[in-house]
Amino acid sequence: MFSDAGKMLVLSGLVAVLAGLLLLAAQKYGFPDLLNWFGKLPLDFSFRGERFSFYFPLGSSLLLSAVLSILFYFFNKFIR
Repeated sequence: MFSDAGKMLVLSGLVAVLAGLLLLAAQKYGFPDLLNWFGKLPLDFSFRGERFSFYFPLGSSLLLSAVLSILFYFFNKFIR
């Protein structure tokens, strides 16, 4: 049981490192606004007052949740 969880954590870490390296390379080689749209989706709410600002990224959270759920489903399917 713990070996499966360990494999999943290592694989998730590798995916996170690869995604970070990809974003760093994209920024260095001329694509600095690659993920500029993330955080500005239709369900991302922001309110700015005089002395108060509130930001609730609901659309970004839903998109990230769906993508991670699909990725973990396929990782789990291929590991077993």
